[in-house]
Amino acid sequence: MLTRDFYFDLPENLIAQYPAEKRGEDRLLFLDKKTGEYKDYMMRDFPSLIDEDTVIVVNNSKVRKARVFANKESGAKVEFLFLKKNEDNSWKAMVSKSKRQKEGDLYTFIDGNESLAAHISSSNEDGTKNVVFEKDIDESFFEKFGHVPLPPYIKREDSFSDESRYQTVYAKKEGSVACPTAGLHFTNALMDEVRKKGIKIYEVTLHVGAGTFLPVRSKNIEDHHMHTEHFEIEPSVFDALNRAKEEKKKILAIGTTSTRTLESASSAEGRLIRKYGETDIFIKPGYEFCFVDELLTNFHTPESTLLMLVSALAGKENIFSAYRHAIEEGYHFYSYGDAMLIK
Repeated sequence: MLTRDFYFDLPENLIAQYPAEKRGEDRLLFLDKKTGEYKDYMMRDFPSLIDEDTVIVVNNSKVRKARVFANKESGAKVEFLFLKKNEDNSWKAMVSKSKRQKEGDLYTFIDGNESLAAHISSSNEDGTKNVVFEKDIDESFFEKFGHVPLPPYIKREDSFSDESRYQTVYAKKEGSVACPTAGLHFTNALMDEVRKKGIKIYEVTLHVGAGTFLPVRSKNIEDHHMHTEHFEIEPSVFDALNRAKEEKKKILAIGTTSTRTLESASSAEGRLIRKYGETDIFIKPGYEFCFVDELLTNFHTPESTLLMLVSALAGKENIFSAYRHAIEEGYHFYSYGDAMLIK
């Protein structure tokens, strides 16, 4: 299939620049993946739309303030997006004006009276750089020097409110450079309402990296290669989800990252077989789902791997029909936008 087959025209005013005034006050489009029928709801209706023989899986990864600015020796301001720590204690990062940043180049990260020096030690085939600091850094570095890594289609600087609103209420394990945004629609009260129906909610972890949000630049989607991302499933959750599958319960993934975790960890027979690892799974039309039955997700960018994933689950024609309706009805798209429930 061609990448351009997944293009659609989206009015710029439908790209959400801010979250809803109150968390959870979002619109929800219900899509029946078998019939292609859709219906408008609000997110508060979510519990009533879920069958009691369902288990829900969320991604508890926490967004790191991974967007950090530094001054180069030349005086130029350079932006770093730190993706992950390497085994040798260097950090893999995407760097602005990447071709100008060479091995040995020195940078100074400054916050008030504090500063920290670093240099580029090497380049990677995917265009990222490996950065070595003058002393080992931990999460306190990002809290002090970093910014919330809002996606580029949000045309504003991050604010104090983004530190909480660009984070799910169940976020625990630091490590993502983008939020698993389907989870942004949940409040603790909404989750309690779901649990009162007897529906279990389980947590897995996938640290969102470049693989989730980088654009597809190849003409044919089969030629696109995803970056690897780390996932983990706790042993108790691993066992509970396998039991749920054996009991023929529906698996509802909250977000594409939870989906990719479960599909990366499962066998063709529909059992989880891996508790952790690296994944570069690319789910596109033609893929046969092994574990996930249903999905709550946001509305995605044209020609993106995320749009291809939901098209694989619900059918491309069904997705594009629902998207046309969402555009006509003024739904908000992308990270801070509205939600879609595919059942």
